[in-house]
Amino acid sequence: MHSKRTGSGAIFAAADGPPRGARSAPPGEPAAARARNPEAAPGPRVEASRAPDGGLIAVAMSGGVDSSTVAGLLHRDRQPIVGLTMQLWNQRRLPELSDPDATSGRCCSLDDVYDARRVAEHLGVPYYVVNFEKRFEQQVVEPFVREYLAGRTPIPCTLCNNFIKFDQFLEMARQVGASRIATGHYARVERDAAGGRFLLRKGLDETKDQSYFLFGLTQEQLAHTLFPLGNLRKSEVRQLARDLGLPVADKSESQEICFVPNGDYARFVELYLEDRGAPLPGASGEIVTADGQVLGEHSGVHHFTVGQRRGLRVAAGQPLYVVSIQAESRRIVVGPEEQLLCRSFRARGVNWIACERLEAPIEVDAKIRHRFTPAPATVRPTADPDRVEVEFATPQRSVTPGQAAVFYQQDLVVGGGWIE
Repeated sequence: MHSKRTGSGAIFAAADGPPRGARSAPPGEPAAARARNPEAAPGPRVEASRAPDGGLIAVAMSGGVDSSTVAGLLHRDRQPIVGLTMQLWNQRRLPELSDPDATSGRCCSLDDVYDARRVAEHLGVPYYVVNFEKRFEQQVVEPFVREYLAGRTPIPCTLCNNFIKFDQFLEMARQVGASRIATGHYARVERDAAGGRFLLRKGLDETKDQSYFLFGLTQEQLAHTLFPLGNLRKSEVRQLARDLGLPVADKSESQEICFVPNGDYARFVELYLEDRGAPLPGASGEIVTADGQVLGEHSGVHHFTVGQRRGLRVAAGQPLYVVSIQAESRRIVVGPEEQLLCRSFRARGVNWIACERLEAPIEVDAKIRHRFTPAPATVRPTADPDRVEVEFATPQRSVTPGQAAVFYQQDLVVGGGWIE
């Protein structure tokens, strides 16, 4: 779950040509002048917690409205900031996956880099692009492909948070003299004075809450991270962006994974392996019922996820769903909806935030995918400290290997792990 910290080898590319780490004068447009003057920027004051020494804060600028508003708020509140955009994936790679008809953007595109640069110029703050492509491919893309081939359904955004955005990015921020990082995630961090631990809580706007994707953060990472939008609703963020005159205030939200622009994950797996000169391992197999009746054939387990109904291409007298994926035998097991219900499962790679370790069973609300209402469950420790057993009070639908199970007590993230 946690990676060893090593030198990043990232490459700096200055937006305006100022020396690395230097404060630069903004362009002379009136909008930039307004952003530079806190008194001229309307809107409520937002508590964003200064770094302990009042020092430089590195803002992860993705080019979207959220991270841009973070930069705008911190700058308005007279906090010294530097904008850093992470170059994670070569957008010219695998052009077969491009989607020229897309009406919404995707995370971390070239257009986003351009927009982040425009926001930095508008605010008059130093800005750099840092290249994490190699690390991103190793820690996010390759595991994504391996997981699909193993019959599991990965969450690349969580891996990116664990190994890139709050690991390598924090290290890079320190290299430019920043003592903290700030991102546009909808979540909250606070320090428990009694226990001495940093706690992670849901964002106030439950429709935008991103704490599910942040369960892997360490105490060290939480101690040096700011989430200025955690107490705001999306509508308020939009309005603040307009009040601050940000050029991305009305930009649409990204919808797809940055390296799969058309959303076709199975096709990405195939093209990525081809690009790497690696054959697709034994793809075809059987589609069967739980009792072994063969209903049809398929062209690869990477086309399926637990709970899937569409694309099975088998004839039956009732709707069928993917119940399990047996990657070794290349069998896709299907059945009626009731066979998707599951009472218990195991999670591995567990990370605890609210406590050092789990020593006794605890009652939580367990969330087993992003668009899922947390359900009451009991989490029990096992002989392996890296694993826990989770038992729901009532059976839940589509417990999917590879997804995250995150444990809440009200709005507090107790911890989480990966469903086996």
